[in-house]
Amino acid sequence: MSMTVRYRGTYTIKPETATWTGQLPLSELDQIGIITHVPTIYFYKPPPEWLHPADAIFDTLRGSLSRTLVPFYPLAGRLRWLDGGRLQLECNAMGVCFIEAESERELNDLGDFSPRPEFEQLVPSVDYTKPIHELPLLLVQVTKFKCGGLTLSFSMSHAVADGPSALHFMTEWARFARGERLSVEPYYDRKVLWVGDDPSSTLLPRPPHLEHSEFNPPPLLIGHINNLEERKKKTTVAMLKLTRTQVETLKNAANKERASQHRPYTRYETVAAHIWRCACKARKHKPEQPTAVGICVDSRHRLHPPLKLGYFGNATLDVVAAGTSGELVSSPLGCTSSKIREAIERVTHDHVRSAIDHIRRQPDLTLFQDVHALGSTRGPFYGNPNLGVVSWLTLPIYGHDFGWGREVHMGPGNHDFDGDSLVLPSLEEEGGLVVALCLQIAHMKDFKKFFYEDIVE
Repeated sequence: MSMTVRYRGTYTIKPETATWTGQLPLSELDQIGIITHVPTIYFYKPPPEWLHPADAIFDTLRGSLSRTLVPFYPLAGRLRWLDGGRLQLECNAMGVCFIEAESERELNDLGDFSPRPEFEQLVPSVDYTKPIHELPLLLVQVTKFKCGGLTLSFSMSHAVADGPSALHFMTEWARFARGERLSVEPYYDRKVLWVGDDPSSTLLPRPPHLEHSEFNPPPLLIGHINNLEERKKKTTVAMLKLTRTQVETLKNAANKERASQHRPYTRYETVAAHIWRCACKARKHKPEQPTAVGICVDSRHRLHPPLKLGYFGNATLDVVAAGTSGELVSSPLGCTSSKIREAIERVTHDHVRSAIDHIRRQPDLTLFQDVHALGSTRGPFYGNPNLGVVSWLTLPIYGHDFGWGREVHMGPGNHDFDGDSLVLPSLEEEGGLVVALCLQIAHMKDFKKFFYEDIVE
């Protein structure tokens, strides 16, 4: 399907009223992992009687975005490089990028909304050839379709906000668009995540030194000295649906041999284990092939005291589960689920403090930064023989009503890195799930086969 998008205009949206300006220090957790922009896209089909002209939609979004940027003023700022690969956030009200577009196509032409190359026209792109202090931290694009449907997409800098924070912003923006008030005030004091010699840090005294395998380079394919060849291979994306029955079948299989005194494996632990095993089989690994899966854990409620409601920044930490492909595919699903659980349970208050201290001591953070959007060959690579499985199951990803009803679909804007996967709740069936997965083209057909065939009691 070919699609032509006509761009009507590009605007810089600034906070509606004056906001605080100055340098906002970032925490260590803001400066590792993905530091580029993360795109997300929402699809809307307004009801037939909803006859607002396109201009009214654009005006509503521009005006409400400007009002939302008053409490969320850091998003209107810019990043700046410091020595050692560190970043600083300049709150300077430079504004965010807002793009208005139209398409002669109909929303139904997009089928099941699975990510595809045409989506690149619906999602704002970031010109990483520019210096970082010139790049907006938030870019938004609204595209009106011939049928009256529309897409709303945004690309937000991961150095400024993780998933929970980005969705906090989206929730409040939708409230402002509907004429409502701010619900949860964003909280910006990064001192709550500082570790070291600062006497105001709530995480003092100095944390214990724990092992942090998550900062080690992930395994390579046997016989390879680097991952450069794997990074170059073409990938494809699939949105794989699991019914509630299929999810329950997997959970039952994982919990079949679980000791009765242990709590049952969760949906995420079960589905992540299933994805990992299927990927090992589809990639045709040797039995002795080391493999790892990266797991993103939100530390907000794992700290003592928990982070304040509305904490805006990065409070997630990646941890790693590891094994050999032969071990994973030959053992019951519960054994792989237990590896996922063990990795998640490592994320305690002391573990987070120790990780922050570990990062703080590094002379150069670039080795810990994922900048694949820049075409870099540096940084961690969770493609073959590895995976990343991110859970959106507990995030408020749905229900963003800007005045024309809730979305009919949402998903990643682009998703082109081998091994990336997301687990989302289904909009169609309560208890159902969707797995958004990117794999090398050579492996996707076999993965789909194993993904559904291996769901057995």
